[in-house]
Amino acid sequence: MDATIRVAEVPAARGVRWLGEAFALFRQRPLAWIALCAGWLAITFSLIIVPLVGGVIANFLQPVFFASFAITAYRQQAGEPVLMNNLFSGFKHNFRALVNLGALLLLAEIAIFALMALLGMPIAGEGDRTFTVQEYVEQLRGKEWILAVGFLLTVIVKGALWFAPPLIAFHKMSTTHAMRWSLYAALSNLGAMMVYGACLLGLFFAAAIPWLLGFIVVIPMMVISTYIGYREVFEAIPGTHPGDVPQPPDATP
Repeated sequence: MDATIRVAEVPAARGVRWLGEAFALFRQRPLAWIALCAGWLAITFSLIIVPLVGGVIANFLQPVFFASFAITAYRQQAGEPVLMNNLFSGFKHNFRALVNLGALLLLAEIAIFALMALLGMPIAGEGDRTFTVQEYVEQLRGKEWILAVGFLLTVIVKGALWFAPPLIAFHKMSTTHAMRWSLYAALSNLGAMMVYGACLLGLFFAAAIPWLLGFIVVIPMMVISTYIGYREVFEAIPGTHPGDVPQPPDATP
């Protein structure tokens, strides 16, 4: 793809359309997308249960998998089939920068968790004893606002860097370069991002109602929509040379 791009400012209502267009792509190849997402989740949860390093590796690889989903959606729109080995296409596109992004996201999550602990969120029971669910709920009573703060901070971080995986994979950007572009694009399209996030959250709640079966559709929609939003917000600049990676606008920190 052309690495010379500009950020388009889209109407807030487009946030809904990103999910709608993602569903249209999913509907064309439902079983293939379900298989890809099942493979991603199986690998992720298998890594998480590995002591010590498993969870770290799983977090490092999340941007790699989301780059794979964006590449797969791009190829599907180009008329190519959706194959199981597409799940690993992100490993072949600027892998180190994607892993670095995963590491930075993990550090951000640790910082948010540490802040929540400082604010008074209960972490562990006395001594080596762990909380029961009922005990934890009792300890948390009156401190629900801490969970809300943690959730809000997580949404802000994820939203600010939402475009970074496809930028790294398609445009061969460095991690910091992609983060700056992603932040600028998210701020320029804050309305669409908020509408998209609210609709996605609503879909997740709805998906949980019928014995979680709705997640079979909603999770593929979520991963495909990353590419749909990127494709619309980042435009190629006519008359420029492919391979020239632009510097972020001055408004970007």
